[in-house]
Amino acid sequence: MKRPFVMFLMLFINLIFYLMLPFVCLGDFHVTFLHFNDVYEITPVSGGAEGGLARVSTLYKKLHKENPNTISVLGGDFFSPSAMGTAVYKGDSLAGKQMVDVLNAMGLQYATFGNHEFDIKESQFKSRMAEAEFAWISSNVFGSDGKPFSGVKESVILEFTDNDSEKTFKVGIFGITLPVNKPDYVEYADPMEIAAEQIAKLKDKCDFLIALTHQNINSDEKLLTLYEEIDLLLGGHEHVNYQRWRGGFTPLLKADANVRSVYVVDLRFNPDSGKTVIVPQLVPINDTIAEDPEVKTVVDKWTKIAFNSFLSQGLNPEEEITKTDEPLNGLESDVRTGTTNLTSLIAKSMLIPYPDADLSIYNSGSIRIDDVIPVGMVTVYDVIRIVPFGGKVLKAEIKGSLLKKVLDQGNTNYGSGGYLQYAKVLRSNRGGWIINDIPIDINKTYVISILDFLASGKEQNLEFLNPSAEGFKVIKDGKGKDIRKLIIDEMKSGLVQ
Repeated sequence: MKRPFVMFLMLFINLIFYLMLPFVCLGDFHVTFLHFNDVYEITPVSGGAEGGLARVSTLYKKLHKENPNTISVLGGDFFSPSAMGTAVYKGDSLAGKQMVDVLNAMGLQYATFGNHEFDIKESQFKSRMAEAEFAWISSNVFGSDGKPFSGVKESVILEFTDNDSEKTFKVGIFGITLPVNKPDYVEYADPMEIAAEQIAKLKDKCDFLIALTHQNINSDEKLLTLYEEIDLLLGGHEHVNYQRWRGGFTPLLKADANVRSVYVVDLRFNPDSGKTVIVPQLVPINDTIAEDPEVKTVVDKWTKIAFNSFLSQGLNPEEEITKTDEPLNGLESDVRTGTTNLTSLIAKSMLIPYPDADLSIYNSGSIRIDDVIPVGMVTVYDVIRIVPFGGKVLKAEIKGSLLKKVLDQGNTNYGSGGYLQYAKVLRSNRGGWIINDIPIDINKTYVISILDFLASGKEQNLEFLNPSAEGFKVIKDGKGKDIRKLIIDEMKSGLVQ
């Protein structure tokens, strides 16, 4: 994996910036932004070695002590999806309740919407919004009535004042979210058009302009190329860190998902020249940083609540399943672009209830862990994290011609949740498909083991695979098998040792 090298390179670049600071005019104002994005776990990841919001809280308090003008911002995607979010509490799934409570405890100040904020039901969404003690900034996301959600601001202007000189530093922030994931209670406006409107409103009212976004890297680069008035872009959506400079040499910054890293951005504004020096630093969050005890208490509370819920479902999160001799790779960047030892294990587990199946097949988007399970003991909670939404594994018959179409589209879905994983299937050097060592026969009817979501027609670009599709039939042999329990059975067999 290239990630460690990239982390080293980014740290080296940031070191150069700090070495340059004594030789530039630092100005009269010092403002610090702590930025993170795409957080699905309140606890540390990578076997406890990385991440953890209680560790971020420790860093935030340290920064705030050093500079009271420290602002924390979150670039979207934290209500969903997560393993804990599926736990039932007081008659409803947590659906991000645990995340909001922890973010409140650590003192988050501003957030924008990610597309996964709208995975949950409208009633749950409104409850999370009401529970949040931090402010929301969103310029292009509205309710079904076309108005901003309650308490949401299209933009804000933060004003910092020098009491001695009475001079000010005004920072404008607007929020943009990519227009996908559209439940009935959400409407989107075009991000680029809204950005133009916000820039026109803010540029003459502030000294520095920030775009807080949740969209893909190409769209962020386009935004900076079109609008050089933007001074800084703090983004989300991708799960790996980025530092790019576009437009008028504007920094585009994204941290790693699950707070494996955060960005600390120092702004030094000189009111006489009107110039701002921007110094970004990518800070790894790992076990060298102590956990904030106050936030850790809140994290532990929700962990206990979630674990009790899983126990009531017949899943003991702390049960040890097996011991692995190699890491199990569930990183999103890998499972949506290829095969890993974890994706193969899941595909094999789907054959357990249907040994007569010609193949098994599922969508890689069902894997939500975005983590590597380290060498050592694997627990039931690890499995819950891998496939938090669970799902039933069904037996079906499919015509060869339709199966080929499905496999072809799955390959086209490279990089997305619709990228397919399978067992007993190979792709030949010539691009054809081989099932059980034999080239696919478009006239043959195959027996497949398939995850219920993929069979429902709800996967993007694979809507044609649905219960009413010609050449596809789910065999009525019960309600299907729980994918989580099948993975546990596969692991217990010792095949991952």
